[in-house]
Amino acid sequence: MARVTSQQTDDAASATNEDRWRALAVCLVAGFMTLLDVSIVNVALPAIAKGIHASSSDLQWIVSGYALTFGLVLVPSGRLGDVLGRRTMFIIGVLVFGVSSLACGLAPNPTVLVIARLVQGVGGGILNPQVSGLIQEMFSGAERGRAFGLLGATIGISTAVGPITGGAILSWLGDDAGWRWIFLVNIPIVIAAVILARLWLPPAKQKLRELTADLDPVGVLLLGATVVLLLLPLVQNGQRGSQALPWWLAVIGVVCGAGFVWWERRYRAQGGDPLVDLSLFSVPGYTPGAVIGTVYFAGFTGIFFVLTIHFQESLGYSPLLAGLAVTPFAAGSAVTSALSGRLVARFGRALITGGLLLVLIGLIAVDVVLVNVHGSRTGWALFLPLLVAGLGSGFVISPNVTLTLNDVPVRRAGTAGGMLQTGQRIGTAAGIALVGSVFFSSGTGGPGGHDGASAAIRVTALLVLVALVASLIDLRNRAHPHGRHEPGRTADSVPS
Repeated sequence: MARVTSQQTDDAASATNEDRWRALAVCLVAGFMTLLDVSIVNVALPAIAKGIHASSSDLQWIVSGYALTFGLVLVPSGRLGDVLGRRTMFIIGVLVFGVSSLACGLAPNPTVLVIARLVQGVGGGILNPQVSGLIQEMFSGAERGRAFGLLGATIGISTAVGPITGGAILSWLGDDAGWRWIFLVNIPIVIAAVILARLWLPPAKQKLRELTADLDPVGVLLLGATVVLLLLPLVQNGQRGSQALPWWLAVIGVVCGAGFVWWERRYRAQGGDPLVDLSLFSVPGYTPGAVIGTVYFAGFTGIFFVLTIHFQESLGYSPLLAGLAVTPFAAGSAVTSALSGRLVARFGRALITGGLLLVLIGLIAVDVVLVNVHGSRTGWALFLPLLVAGLGSGFVISPNVTLTLNDVPVRRAGTAGGMLQTGQRIGTAAGIALVGSVFFSSGTGGPGGHDGASAAIRVTALLVLVALVASLIDLRNRAHPHGRHEPGRTADSVPS
């Protein structure tokens, strides 16, 4: 079980109830905008290629460059939020994202668009750790569970509705203007978010902690090298038709990761303040939650990648129709994510285990449909299986974030949230690379389309099964704590 400390409760009580929920709304809208941009661009790639004569390599970097820089800055940005103030870093992230969105929409050539997308990823990576950190700071107990439930709904919906939104904009404005407005539509949201963040987000509790506060530059460099070397071959090799990068880069990334752990321990022993306090991984629930989240994101994000391509290339759906066909997953996830914020305090990690089981059942049913139903009826036949999987997903993402971060000290909330999201980004890239290689090697369009989609969905189901096994092991360990003292439950406790 996890217990909310009096410090966390006092921090959360410092703002009025109305102010907290207003601030959360600002955070969720801005977070939704940045997460939507992970997937919304995919349906516009043909229009971009035609409009500014982008090569396949350019298109690949338009997609993967965003994910790469997004993942690269998550942990350092979380740390800066802990040190300099989360409202300050949130506004900086929104502004960087907004300026780069404008540059994307006005890009005259592929080079400018790729550079702007790289900067846009930086903005998203700066902003997102502040959201989880602010939730930790502003909410406690059952309210924190509900807030993370809404965050989970935001994550789930943004992942699923990207293709729908992109397809709708292209259908409404046409290819030439449509792909530009996929980026320009962010501008009014950015302006509103900056104004409202100044009004409603809580200021730092202390003046900018003196910059003598150690930002651990060596740790930043080692972690940055680790993330880049792990993500780069994954995002590059996960793109169809791309020139594969050698996988030994990932091996070097693992070595850099080991060096990072060694440095952080040494730095702490010398009295420094490390970028990542490795004691985070001894916080109850943090390590198993991070593992479950990473593996689950490797599995569930591949669903949309596979099905949107399959619907368009094998079944001849338009981008908008392909997006609508995966809407049941998003709808189911939105409903249960909102409910899970209330249920997590009662059921704890058992709720996550049940959700993973539902997702697995839904994916098995998706595979059965893909094998047995062909033609235009496939989308309708997948409605119920995708709905079941989405309902399960809503019981996984937000409860896992809630319970993983529940006992993390507020002063480390940004770093902890950044580490958690970095794992999710690495999991997403690894999952899409694995699922994509299976999908494309088995055939997409034509007679082989159903075989490729079915094989890829089985891979996503296997990854979800791994997450389910990890969750069951965690539940068993909690049932048999090997003599550890488990703190009693308080009024503000959330079982983990």
